[in-house]
Amino acid sequence: MIIAQQKRKENIAEYLLYMWQIEDIIRANNFDINAIEKNIIDRFDQPLSIRSEIKEWYENLIAMMLNEGVKEKGHIQINKNILIDLNDLHNALLKSPKEVAYGSKFYQTLPYITELRSKSDSPESQNDIELCFNALYGYMLLRLQRKEITPETTEAMKQISSFIAVLAKKYNQEKANELNLNEE
Repeated sequence: MIIAQQKRKENIAEYLLYMWQIEDIIRANNFDINAIEKNIIDRFDQPLSIRSEIKEWYENLIAMMLNEGVKEKGHIQINKNILIDLNDLHNALLKSPKEVAYGSKFYQTLPYITELRSKSDSPESQNDIELCFNALYGYMLLRLQRKEITPETTEAMKQISSFIAVLAKKYNQEKANELNLNEE
């Protein structure tokens, strides 16, 4: 909860990847709040009142995951909504004559996105932004598992990460009303 709040303010991309990781942590603990409390919450060096808030946050996430049918895979709607917002912003940025640099960054990344799409099980079901996030999350999991990663994959992830960082910055600018995509 504390980390999620901080990431949400600072970097929406990191927040989304963190929330996907939280969903997987909940799954790994079999949706058991007692296990989550023992394995995760109790490790926070926080007063009891804060740990109680964290526990409630996990309980709410568990309820959402169960109610939304994402017990084994998938993401809760609040996380899907962020992806939708990011994709909408991405499309608006690509259409804006003021965002030539953003478009250039995207087109530098597009060959990697195209390659990812060709390797995807359901290539038409994911937009470019979702595909990028799925790739970044998969890469993060491979690194956590200390699996071998090819130099080509590392290079692709650097480019995708760099592109998503630009999108995240634009997202923060938009939320702060500092982004004007219309022609003047």
